[in-house]
Amino acid sequence: MDNFLKQSWAGLRILLALTVILGVAYPAAVWGVSRIPGLHGNAEAVDTTLVAVAREGDKYFVPRPSAATLPASGGSNKGELNEDYTKVIDERRTAIAQREGVPEDQVPQDAVTASASGLDPNISPAYAEIQVSRVARASGLPVEKVKELVEAATEGTFTTTVNVTALNRAIDAA
Repeated sequence: MDNFLKQSWAGLRILLALTVILGVAYPAAVWGVSRIPGLHGNAEAVDTTLVAVAREGDKYFVPRPSAATLPASGGSNKGELNEDYTKVIDERRTAIAQREGVPEDQVPQDAVTASASGLDPNISPAYAEIQVSRVARASGLPVEKVKELVEAATEGTFTTTVNVTALNRAIDAA
C-alpha cells in the first residue's frame, strides 16, 4: 500500500507540473513572443493572407473547398475509393464547370478536393485561370488586368500557387 501511495503522489506531482508548464507557462511564453514588435502582425489572423477567406459574389476568386467546420479546421478522412466522397467530388466538378463555363474535364483537381486543414489560401494557376473570365465580367475589370493581378498573387519555388486571399484583396483595390 505504501508503494501505491508513493506512485500515486509522484503521478499527481508530474500531472500538476506538466499542467502548469504546458497549460500555462508555454502558452503564456508563446503569447509573449507574439507581442514582440515585428512579430505581432504575423501572430494575429487579422489582415493575414495565410488563411483562405471565401468571399461572396462572382467578382471574387473561389478558394479550395473546405472540409472544416469553423472554428475548427481539418480535412476529411474519406479516401478516393469512398462512394460518398466520389459523389461529393463529382458534384463539385459539375458545379464548378457550370459556374466557370468550362467542360468538366478542364476543372483542376484542387478545385474539387479540400486541403488537409481546410484553410489553405492557395490554388493552382490552372484553377485561377478558369476563374479569370467570370471575375473580370463580374468585377468590371478588363481580363488583362485580372490576369495581371493573378500573376502578382502567384508565388512559389517548387510548386507554383496563387494566393486567393491576396488576390481577392487586390480585386477590391483595383
